Parts: sequence; C-alpha cells; structure tokens
Amino acid sequence: MRDCVEQAIDAAGRRAPVGARRPAGRTVTVNRRESALAWLAARGLVTRRQEEAGERLRSDYERAAIGPAVTMRWSPRVDGGRGARTLDAGEAQTAAKRRFDGALGAAGPGLSDVLWRVVCAGEPLAEAEKGLGWPTRSARLVLAFALDRAADHYGLP
Repeated sequence: MRDCVEQAIDAAGRRAPVGARRPAGRTVTVNRRESALAWLAARGLVTRRQEEAGERLRSDYERAAIGPAVTMRWSPRVDGGRGARTLDAGEAQTAAKRRFDGALGAAGPGLSDVLWRVVCAGEPLAEAEKGLGWPTRSARLVLAFALDRAADHYGLP
C-alpha cells in the first residue's frame, strides 16, 4: 500500500518547510511508507550488499517481535510426523532474535544505535542524527560502516 503525497521542493532540491507557502519551484510525489534504507538504496547511497544486510536485519527484527504461539496446534501433520522438521512460531521468533542481536553486536556499540534507528525504526537520517546528537550529514557514513558489519555477520558476499 502506498501513502503518496505531493511535496514542494525549491530549486536546490530541498523540501519546503511544513506550513510554509508553496514556492514557485516544482513538486515531487513522495511515498511516506518507503523506508529510509530503500530511499538510500534508490539513490545509490548504499551498496546492494549493505541494502541486503539492512533488509535481513529488518526482517529479523520484525520476526522477533511476533508473539509466540500460546495454544496447541490441532492441525494434523500431513506427512504422518516423519517429514523434515520446521521451526514452530516460538522457535522461529527466538532464532530471529538471536540473529538480530548478533547483527547489532557485530555492528558494535557506536554503530548499532544508528543501524537500529534507520533500518528497524524507519527514522530518516536527519532525525537519527538529531536524536543521537550527531552533526548534520554524519549518519550516512556511520550507517554505511554499520551495514558493512551487519553484512559480514550475515555472511553476505
């Protein structure tokens, strides 16, 4: 599902402040549900490897947040119980949590903050910088380092 809005920008490509008069410049359609990582990847500001690491981290984060199954499964097994074993919901959640914790641990204490904020919480880089008290335009470089470490953790080529 898309949540598109028209956003006015000035001649330099900067967004017009909310509530300000629309400048005589142009407008762009912005998908407000697009992730910050997808935005960076679409503009070539992160590599394909970094994007894949971020998507795996977000997937693990979302899977780890799923509540465990608390009731008995009453559906019979089609293979008579002898088939390949798959993880149940609780085991899958635990495995995702371990992978997520490992990736943040691999990023390290100085990098995991921006990694979580941008990839998992979906904060734009400017908001992450502000929340962490960092200088303007510093988060992209630090995020790239964090994504590289996460890619190493996930064993991406």
